[in-house]
Amino acid sequence: MNITWSLLAALGTSFVLAHHVHAAPSAPSTANNDATLIERGKYIAQLGDCIACHTAKNGKPMAGGLELKTPMGTIYSTNITPDVDAGIGKYTFEQFDRAMRKGVAADGHNLYPAMPYPSYGKLTEEDMRALYAYLMGGVQPVRQANKSSEMHFPFNQRWGLSLWNWVFLDTTPFKANPQKDAVWNRGAYLAQGLGHCGSCHTPRGFAFQEKAMDDAGSNGQLYLAGETVEGWRALSLRNLWTVPDTVRLLKTGQNRFATVSGNMADVIHHSTQHFSDSDLTAIATYLKSLPPGKDDLPMPAAPVAPAPAEAAIPGDLFTTRGGLGYAQFCVDCHRRDGAGVKEMFPTLAANPSITSANPATLLHITLTGWKTAETAAYPRVYTMPGFARLSDREIAEILTFVRANWGNKASPVTPEQVKKARAELDPKITDTSKFETPRLADMLSAANAQQLVRGMRLHLETKDLLPNNVANSLNCTSCHLNAGTVADGSPFVGVSAFFPSYAPRAGRVINLEERINGCFRRSMNGKPLPVDSDDMKAMVAYFDWMKGQTKPEDKVAGRGVGKVDPAIKPNVENGKQVYTKQCAVCHGDDGQGLKRDDGTLVFPPLWGDQSFNIGAGMARTYTAAAFVKRNMPIGFHEKFPLGQGGLSDQEAVDVSEYFSHQPRPDFPDKVKDWPKDKKPVDARY
Repeated sequence: MNITWSLLAALGTSFVLAHHVHAAPSAPSTANNDATLIERGKYIAQLGDCIACHTAKNGKPMAGGLELKTPMGTIYSTNITPDVDAGIGKYTFEQFDRAMRKGVAADGHNLYPAMPYPSYGKLTEEDMRALYAYLMGGVQPVRQANKSSEMHFPFNQRWGLSLWNWVFLDTTPFKANPQKDAVWNRGAYLAQGLGHCGSCHTPRGFAFQEKAMDDAGSNGQLYLAGETVEGWRALSLRNLWTVPDTVRLLKTGQNRFATVSGNMADVIHHSTQHFSDSDLTAIATYLKSLPPGKDDLPMPAAPVAPAPAEAAIPGDLFTTRGGLGYAQFCVDCHRRDGAGVKEMFPTLAANPSITSANPATLLHITLTGWKTAETAAYPRVYTMPGFARLSDREIAEILTFVRANWGNKASPVTPEQVKKARAELDPKITDTSKFETPRLADMLSAANAQQLVRGMRLHLETKDLLPNNVANSLNCTSCHLNAGTVADGSPFVGVSAFFPSYAPRAGRVINLEERINGCFRRSMNGKPLPVDSDDMKAMVAYFDWMKGQTKPEDKVAGRGVGKVDPAIKPNVENGKQVYTKQCAVCHGDDGQGLKRDDGTLVFPPLWGDQSFNIGAGMARTYTAAAFVKRNMPIGFHEKFPLGQGGLSDQEAVDVSEYFSHQPRPDFPDKVKDWPKDKKPVDARY
């Protein structure tokens, strides 16, 4: 990845924490064999996230080789295993200590400040010896040669680093503030020293030095005041939330206000979730004590509570391009009210990544994607795919909408800002589907825009808008994802071009209105919509807009739900296990769906009185399996636009056989189905 020189100190070196701040004892003569010391050193190294920088992708732990690209060239992280030839096995403690505090290797050459030794100078000798003991006695030696750096001239002249050290390096050990208590001093020690929070969160100077190494002195107000790191906005940590909220974020990757993103997700996974509760409290206490910076937004005392039903839905959700873009691409996870899904997808109200004056993080997430931190508290990782498929204008419209609603009052995002971020990040589009995703925002330019938007909303909000026709908790978009715009998610693209057409289940030619009413009766356990009603006309108009230039003889890429081999034999017991592991988090342990604390339904039930009765595609095991394979679960990986799909064919068949045969309302008219044609062998009835 491309990073600037000023960010080298931030990469992979987030929190390396010492365990105690005491006076340093004399060197123990049996350090490498002292099990207690090694165990304590392991704690330090684990919390320090050493493995992140010193382990290449798919490489052996601590063996180095991670590529770090900069505008001045490329360097590679080094082998810090105790191998005597390739690693640091020959380092004496004094040599190790000098490298950590002064950035000078055993052979005398200067280290690049990819390792934040300016912060390590604050470390106590006791903690340094524990770390040394662990690296020498608790890590498996790996004989893997270090790679030579590939820095351009003059940056390949390491002697210049001696001058940089002479000007900027301060190796004065941490000094406790006698006016503060032990908890505050512990937090300050961890944040300023091996914690090196400032490597990412403190502004840089003309020579890429941190403008402040602690909160004291004339530049103390700049310490942890925020910086842009590798295309992410490392937010100001000053006056951060409440102490319990900060503790929760560092422990789990999320709190009431935010969910971590970017490299911080890895920091949480490898590092901060392993902190002792007392260390987390100390850090949070210290950060909370720092006066806010001059450009800091006020820290909310409590998250914005979801407003009742319609009141929480922005008035311009369906009347602006940004609102319709949000409705199409964001609502499934972040919901119409922007409240997200608890412990899955973050709220957008008062979210610091949303409200930051600098939208770098928001742009980074939108273009390249996002994932939750994997922690003991939340072991399942949820993913948001990148939206680089969208144009600069579309992304700017959606982000401007998000930054201006649910109490957010941030400045608009411009297409030029998106274009610049796209050029810097060079996001890759990994989905090669030929499906052309319709843009709901384009409906506004149609002559019958109002009718089209109504038709779309009838698919998105079917239960709310047509309560007399829907007798369960489903909406059309429960099956036709993103209002019928997702490839292999039974999209509406081109559908109306194929009607009227022969329907084997009916044994005759049916029109589009009859097909729509079939869903109301079979899937929603409800009543048909009058064919001459304005709402039916709006639904048909929406289908016709989706048709575009499609002709009856055309093959539409992504139409339908695909296929699964019917030779696969279902294993219901495995299907139950797959459901428990992959589906229950959204659809409930007993298929009841997922609700908020106030009873608002988030994700639909898969069986029971409020689920589909016969269903359309769900009436057949292998059609249901094809849908599940390509569309469930969501937030599972990087597939555009929902991170959808990911189960194997066998898993999809097994889980579909399991949930589709659970108890649900009956459909008496099923006895009239397939009057002329042979009933499919996988029909559920």
